[in-house]
Amino acid sequence: MKQLIINADDFGRHKSINLAVEKAFRKGCLRSTTIMAGGKFFEHALKVIQRNPNLGVGIHLTLANGYPILPPEKIPTLVTPEGIFHENYVEFLKLYVKGKINREEIQAELAAQITKVQNAGLNLTHFDSHQHLHHFPGIIAIALKLAKAANIPAMRVADTKIFDGSVDNVGQLIGRIGLGSLSKFAARSAHAKNILTPDHFSGIVAGESVNVRFLSKVIRNLEEGTTEVMLHPGTKNSVLQKFCAWDHDFEGELNAVTSSRILKLIRENEVTVVNFSALSKG
Repeated sequence: MKQLIINADDFGRHKSINLAVEKAFRKGCLRSTTIMAGGKFFEHALKVIQRNPNLGVGIHLTLANGYPILPPEKIPTLVTPEGIFHENYVEFLKLYVKGKINREEIQAELAAQITKVQNAGLNLTHFDSHQHLHHFPGIIAIALKLAKAANIPAMRVADTKIFDGSVDNVGQLIGRIGLGSLSKFAARSAHAKNILTPDHFSGIVAGESVNVRFLSKVIRNLEEGTTEVMLHPGTKNSVLQKFCAWDHDFEGELNAVTSSRILKLIRENEVTVVNFSALSKG
């Protein structure tokens, strides 16, 4: 059997993202998303979930490029003087590898994020993380410990293919190789804890977008088992590119997963579109 999970990250970050997730669920092939507990539009995301109860929802654990749940004074190594997370994964990891990030603070903050989401009444299907930080040694152990305690059954493994998308510079190549290596370690760690993972992963992790051409190729070459495709859809590029400080084609990804061409390909190739809860039934 060939199963496809299309997961939208950053749910709750912006209203435009939330509305894109809803449209992609109702009119396209998206069945899964991961919510940011510290997202500015978290409450709006909850309303979208209420309107779409069959949408699979996981948690998008966040340690960089976002807002914490705990007060800044309780997690001083995780935040800037302004009380927000460090700008991106590069800034975070520079501090982390130097031992300047307190792991007890990581555990406390991630636990608070999970608690907030579960207290909102959500039955979480899985977890992943913003900018893939849960793949890193030390952080993966914390994330898995918390997932087990919270009965979160599954996890993303971003075992990205080196040549998914274009390779425009050495940095992109090194980044994909590095993430691929880390993901294999993360998968082994998850399986040791009886946390489920999809069999395959696809998605362009270096800032490019998943377009119709890319998604068509994925579907035509889908392997047996379950494949996750990661994306970041949105309804308004002009708003989200400024808000996220990211030159990403949010609208293009929404168009891809609602494309009649893609929906036809899914039917023709006898692909079953699911969310992460399907892993527990396999």
